[in-house]
Amino acid sequence: MSKFLLAYRGGGAMPAGESEMQAVMQQWGTWFESLGADLVDGGAPCGASASIGADAANGAASGLSGYSVISADDLAAATEKAKGCPLLSAGGTVDVYETIDMGS
Repeated sequence: MSKFLLAYRGGGAMPAGESEMQAVMQQWGTWFESLGADLVDGGAPCGASASIGADAANGAASGLSGYSVISADDLAAATEKAKGCPLLSAGGTVDVYETIDMGS
């Protein structure tokens, strides 16, 4: 099995109140449970960001809103698992990247 990075983008505003936050967290918890042992790292949301080029100049950041790491047999299987992500119903997107094992 390979590892895949799920890069989250967008998804709207943060939940307004405690009950809305709990509902969102419940959706994520349910999805994470459905992944079972294939969830390698639940990840975290992303906050403030910057992008730095070779000339050390700051640029616009990518808009990444969070990440998780899962395991799957191949890119197609990882993409299928990502289709259950609650961020999608909030208008966000999920980019699926296979990670390369560098043998460390």
